[in-house]
Amino acid sequence: MRTQSTTVPGTPGRPNEDYAATAVPAEGSGGALVLLDGVTARFPDQGCSHEVSWYVARLGGALLELSGSRRDLSLTDCLASAISRTADAHRGTCDLSHPRTPQSTVVCARWDEAAVEYLVLSDSVLLLGEPDGTVRPVLDTRLDDLGPAARGLPRESRGAFVESLRNAPGGFFTAAADPAVAELAVTGAVTRERVRALAAVTDGLGRWVETFRLGGWPELFAALLTRGPERAIAEVRAAEAADPDGAAFPRGKAHDDASAVVVEL
Repeated sequence: MRTQSTTVPGTPGRPNEDYAATAVPAEGSGGALVLLDGVTARFPDQGCSHEVSWYVARLGGALLELSGSRRDLSLTDCLASAISRTADAHRGTCDLSHPRTPQSTVVCARWDEAAVEYLVLSDSVLLLGEPDGTVRPVLDTRLDDLGPAARGLPRESRGAFVESLRNAPGGFFTAAADPAVAELAVTGAVTRERVRALAAVTDGLGRWVETFRLGGWPELFAALLTRGPERAIAEVRAAEAADPDGAAFPRGKAHDDASAVVVEL
């Protein structure tokens, strides 16, 4: 087994709000990975005295420990417990009911000799590579599904429209302070023999496919395995630098934190 992970901040000198980690072996065999992308606070009032980077470190650490050591719990239960544990760490000082309380996307995977389990919440992506070369992306598309309706609105209204549907019925979901959101994640499992490698990427690296169209998910997966995540992120940074104002490739931020975890089984 071989693992690689790389995480690069979108802006040097600013906190990196991604989290990337592996536990190998997990409870004596197999392993686990966790990848989070914190939701950057766009407004000063978020009801919380903690930075998003604090939140993802707490949530990521709790989720890695639980997914790696508690085989008796499903990944859904691990995420719910990790959210509760993180909420308890600042429940007494912060307003966790605030809609902009620190929150994050989630990718978690766990494997042993028999199976590979996975969980995806919001717009980070898990890629499963099969022995025959097929690459299967595991996607939570609910945020992307809002795109057509948002594009039908005046540009200045699109952001508020999307934000109004965060963690709301008919919208999309992120891990914040409510453990019940774990039940809304995309989950599943495949037999171990069907997976030769897996990779998790935050949307800052997902731009390789979704924004700059340097290739599809299979091509990104191949790049991660052959050239490594650091090179793939460098290719995104080069594309961002060539279009600094987003004229050719519109995007919410000129640069974003970008992270990947790659595991070859």
